[in-house]
Amino acid sequence: MVVRITTLRQANHTDLQQLLENPLEEPCCLRVGQSWLSRDGECPADFPCCSAWETLRPFVEKLAAGGGNFFDGWMKNPRSALLSCNDGFRPMSFLVEAL
Repeated sequence: MVVRITTLRQANHTDLQQLLENPLEEPCCLRVGQSWLSRDGECPADFPCCSAWETLRPFVEKLAAGGGNFFDGWMKNPRSALLSCNDGFRPMSFLVEAL
């Protein structure tokens, strides 16, 4: 089964960045509006962030296997999930949805 992964929104906690983060030249390679297709729960070959994939992977795998309805009806579409990567300074929100 095919699962689409789409970047929807990115938060930017500049106060925490200034307080805690070492300066980075390009801290995030993801941009809002990007989309990838996962086939059979596999990481898309062109998905650029291994850390984000580790957060998304269990949900993508379950959707690809025909599952869904995460957390007892949390999403209007039970074959989807809204997730964020684990970057505490600038988390990206992703929509993952079975097609």
